[in-house]
Amino acid sequence: MFPILKMKIVLVESPTKAKTIKNFLGEDFLIFPTFGHIRDLPEDKFGIDVQRNFQPEYKILKKAKDILKKIKEKLKKASIVILATDPDREGEKIAFDLLEVLKIPEKKYQRIVFHEITESAIKEALKNWRKIDLNLVSAQETRRILDRIVGYKLSPFLWKKVAKRLSAGRVQSVALRLIVEREREIQNFKPKEYWTIEAVFEKGIEFRAILVKKDKKKLDQFAIKNEKEAKELVEQLRDAEFKVSKVEKKKTRKNPPEPFITSTLQQISWQRFSFPAEKTMQFAQQLYEMGLITYHRTDSLNLSELALKMAKNYILKKFGTDYYEGRIYKTKSKVAQEAHEAIRPTDVEKTPESLAKKLTPQQFKIYDLIWRRFLASQMASAIFDKTKVEISAKNFEFLATGQILKFDGFLKIYPMKFEEEELPELEEGEILKLKKILPLQHFTQPPPRYTEASLIKELEKKGIGRPSTYATILATIQQRNYVKKDEKKRFYPTTLGILVTDLLVSNFGEIVNVDFTAKMENDLDDIANGRKEKLEILSQFYNTFLEKLKQKYKEINKVGILEVTERECPKCHSKLLLRISRHGKFLACSNFPKCKFTLDVEGSTGILCPKCKKGEIIKKKSKKGKIFFRCSNYPECDFISFEDIENKKDFS
Repeated sequence: MFPILKMKIVLVESPTKAKTIKNFLGEDFLIFPTFGHIRDLPEDKFGIDVQRNFQPEYKILKKAKDILKKIKEKLKKASIVILATDPDREGEKIAFDLLEVLKIPEKKYQRIVFHEITESAIKEALKNWRKIDLNLVSAQETRRILDRIVGYKLSPFLWKKVAKRLSAGRVQSVALRLIVEREREIQNFKPKEYWTIEAVFEKGIEFRAILVKKDKKKLDQFAIKNEKEAKELVEQLRDAEFKVSKVEKKKTRKNPPEPFITSTLQQISWQRFSFPAEKTMQFAQQLYEMGLITYHRTDSLNLSELALKMAKNYILKKFGTDYYEGRIYKTKSKVAQEAHEAIRPTDVEKTPESLAKKLTPQQFKIYDLIWRRFLASQMASAIFDKTKVEISAKNFEFLATGQILKFDGFLKIYPMKFEEEELPELEEGEILKLKKILPLQHFTQPPPRYTEASLIKELEKKGIGRPSTYATILATIQQRNYVKKDEKKRFYPTTLGILVTDLLVSNFGEIVNVDFTAKMENDLDDIANGRKEKLEILSQFYNTFLEKLKQKYKEINKVGILEVTERECPKCHSKLLLRISRHGKFLACSNFPKCKFTLDVEGSTGILCPKCKKGEIIKKKSKKGKIFFRCSNYPECDFISFEDIENKKDFS
């Protein structure tokens, strides 16, 4: 009987994490996965008692009931409960919820944190256990309550003023605003014309030089405004002698990139593999739980002494002394938790190739990226031979540049794009052979639409969100049909997204404001660090927000009808209204509810239905994402086709 009383229960979030930890602990440890959060605010009501200091009303999640029952049965026989959830605010909140729901006495639990799931890290954590950090719990709870206040109070406002089943989010609405504002910049952009003059020379190889000065004055981007000015300059250079006036050679260094933090991993993963941030985090979570990488939600560039030594030994062994250059990186974020590390492999000897058969293709790509980036961060710079050649002709000066890679350094293991441009050996005073001279027309370009990578970079730069929230922000605005992606997988706002943003900005501008949202993130950090109280932040926000909301309900008229069209309803011949729903724009009969005819404008093809000869063919997407075409008179007309008929005007 006595050995049973020595049993220790370890609670973690996932089965994979449980399995990995079990490898390092003895038979006295019983490990249970909770499958993430065990309780949350109710779905069917507000769930916050504002009068009782914003007391949340939590409900046990359905998926957690069975596992909690099993844990309770074992608790009676356990000497201690070890809470081993993730080392961040969310993990701390899960640990706290377990403590409360399971009614674990203060003397019977230990909280342990680790940033990698290795035997040494787990055993070190067990030696240095602590109690629940209530400041971290309070910060996470404040975030959840703030999001519930905005979502639960502002969403019904959108239902009433725009369309049913819309939703607003405290942070997501700001991200959406960035996308809408960028789209308007693009739409309002007016290209500006400018020209450059390029001279092409030949000396063994062909090389090019750009006109940079006239009368010893540097030419700015718009110095040559039009074709006439460009041709005049070309004419002046027709009979000119082109002479090398200066040759400058020097070695330049390209330093390796920093090790990954959450945001940079998401950005590079998108750029290289087109993985959405949500997927990148999913694969990284799996790698972390398998014990292969350190914790993947971090904004710290810190690397442990053990990690630095591990990298040094590997680089010296595999590549030699020329390739090693140990580096310490300084974290840019003022709120980064320096106890965390950058994302790195737990054991650099576990090369991607050695794990290829154990990992899925997606896991392999992420692990390979993290492994290479970590090693690269401790390797020597790449060295280039760079040459600048100044070429004079009359009162003009051209510039030719070239660079050749001389030592690959970190590029040996972490390839990056760079341009090599070779110049021939040239000497000062040398007369060059001009092959041709070209006037080249250019136009300024509008700012590009955001990709997943550039939007995450912008959110991080502006202090919106934290490592654990970027992926959720991007996923949410897409799920709500506020944004879509173009053929280059860049974000653009839907009509609905623009309408919602304009309504929120004009009426709740202080909430969907970048600076306000960034300040709120700092307030949450202050709660986590014990510098501010939860009640102070919530009271200040709620009272101001509620007063504004009451005022706007009275002031704003419904904007769900966009316009009255000239088109007639095919059923009752009443005018059709252009309306908006959470799915996008659609036409609806003005005689509703007597006539319930609707037509999906977003998916209209302009093709007459071949079966009923009355309806229009509508492009639709199934729940699984498959494109199909059906008649707008459905269900009266049951025509449906999975053939790509969008561009066919006659397919009878």
